Amino acid sequence: MRPECVQGHDRPSTTDSADLERPAQDAVPVDDDQPRLTVAAVARRLGVAPATLRTWDRRYGLGPSDHTSGRHRRYGPDDIARLEQMQRALLRGASPAEAARYARTVAAPLPQRYPAAAEEPPQEAGPEPLMLSGLLEGEPEFKFEGGSNTGGRGLKLSGAVPRARGLGRAALALDSWSAQKLLIEGLDADGVVETWNTVLRPVLRAVVERRQRSGVGVEAQQLLVDCASTALRSVIASASPPLNPRPVVLAPVPGEAQELELVALAAALAANRVGHRLFGAALPTEGLAAAVRRSAPAAVVLWADQSHYAAPRVLEDIPITRQRARAFVAGAGWAPASLPGHVELLDSLESAVARVSETVLG
Repeated sequence: MRPECVQGHDRPSTTDSADLERPAQDAVPVDDDQPRLTVAAVARRLGVAPATLRTWDRRYGLGPSDHTSGRHRRYGPDDIARLEQMQRALLRGASPAEAARYARTVAAPLPQRYPAAAEEPPQEAGPEPLMLSGLLEGEPEFKFEGGSNTGGRGLKLSGAVPRARGLGRAALALDSWSAQKLLIEGLDADGVVETWNTVLRPVLRAVVERRQRSGVGVEAQQLLVDCASTALRSVIASASPPLNPRPVVLAPVPGEAQELELVALAAALAANRVGHRLFGAALPTEGLAAAVRRSAPAAVVLWADQSHYAAPRVLEDIPITRQRARAFVAGAGWAPASLPGHVELLDSLESAVARVSETVLG
């Protein structure tokens, strides 16, 4: 995990002597047989910078519980459990202050040993409070510090919703499990269109801008796209049976390499019980024409992000009119003035879902 993904604070200008200790010296046994870890060891375990741990200690009191002046910092199991909860909350989109309060309120249960067979085992704890969009369930809403949160060093997400900030942190951390979980939670709670507009699109734009600005981060961008595609396709796979007898064909124009926005449209249509045939970016012109002939669709949506591929001749190479299918195009690559009269441009995900659904369902 990359350090900047969860800290959001300045990096250290100096390094404590504890941070330079060798790994073999990181775990220091104490009298109660519980290992104590140095700053460096805990930082490696959590995937953050040592400066982040010092900041969390200084600002939020999440430091070593047995730290005394003149001694090296040593984190015990309880301390580490709180830090792991802090990190978990940050990945869910909470601000550092919110995450610290969550960590202090909900410490992760630690493994317990039974000291003797005659003793009763510890009672099972009650259900753990849930983290909902960066807030504790049942707790009053907090104001985010400073009015903006970048979601990680170099990722600009000012004004973004908590789930988007969490997704940004997960993407920069290359944490695909958290990214997919956040997306699936959003899709279940808010639907495809809302999740696309308030979570996915802002983070995708921020990741792309970061890559353009710094020249790094292609791996974070690719992971985010893959996680988004997986989450969106899960909506398609679990959708109710379609209501339209003739499907909608959805395909990128031949040569176009991007298709995530089209997958989002397919997921939103599936949630509306609009049956479709979704084809990927590798489909050549002859394959697209064959797909239209064989599907006998009620509508065809061609998507293009690059103007180089969004040529009107593409519409002439597929038998849309012979199938009496309604023709739509979507994506930033299309120039409205160049489109034939029978082709309608869909300028947003909302309008695409509404117009296509209306066309095939009435």
